[in-house]
Amino acid sequence: MGPLFDVVCFSHLRWGFVYQRPQHLLTRCARTHRVFYVEEPIDGERPGLKVERWENDLTTVVPIVPPGLSEPEGIELQRRLLDDFFEAQKIHSLALWYYTPMAVPLGRHLRPLVTVYDCMDELSAFNGAPNTLRDREGELFDSADLVFTGGASLYAAKRDRHQSVHLFPSSVDVAHFGVARDGLPDPGDQAGIGTPRLGYIGVIDERFDPVLLRDVAALRPEWQFVLIGPVLKIDEEMLPKAPNIHWLGPKRYEDL
Repeated sequence: MGPLFDVVCFSHLRWGFVYQRPQHLLTRCARTHRVFYVEEPIDGERPGLKVERWENDLTTVVPIVPPGLSEPEGIELQRRLLDDFFEAQKIHSLALWYYTPMAVPLGRHLRPLVTVYDCMDELSAFNGAPNTLRDREGELFDSADLVFTGGASLYAAKRDRHQSVHLFPSSVDVAHFGVARDGLPDPGDQAGIGTPRLGYIGVIDERFDPVLLRDVAALRPEWQFVLIGPVLKIDEEMLPKAPNIHWLGPKRYEDL
């Protein structure tokens, strides 16, 4: 009979940037449902949508909004573009899945079967968080049927704000990372690095503690610190430099 509903996800994360929680969950969802992953808008002179198909039945949708519009004008334009797209795709029976409360105005008029808020981070604590984020999150709590939190501290902070909040911590992709136990050779950019190695893989942003890394690396010069991931929203010049600290940049998920 096929899937009974489609999934529309609103996210602040770019699908093709870092493979993390949304990608893990929604690629699995796309095995049985059409998934439409709506990203934050990008600037462009001509309004429109950038649409791209990915694995399984997952489609990313990026609104293109001319610069200079007010926030209400930008929201109204995105809503019209998405409504036309949803109609063309015959998206009528749907579940809404939110990663960002800032997209709430884009889904207010929709009539989903269920609304899920997957709170994977405390976005209000990030640098540059919009002043309206807390209010939008309050509205999302009011409209959501189900809330997931990505960690124990988030669960403790959110569990009293909704009648159905569930701890849904991130974990390990065993099939993917298990191959590392089969004696893989060192990748080229680590072959010359000594041992023992302490590794970090992930986005390096304002939550990262460069002072801690600097001090531990100085206390243990025989330990090699290998860091993999893109640097965002912080000055790369502020990251500690030492012979036993190795910044290897971002890698494809397939190569991790």
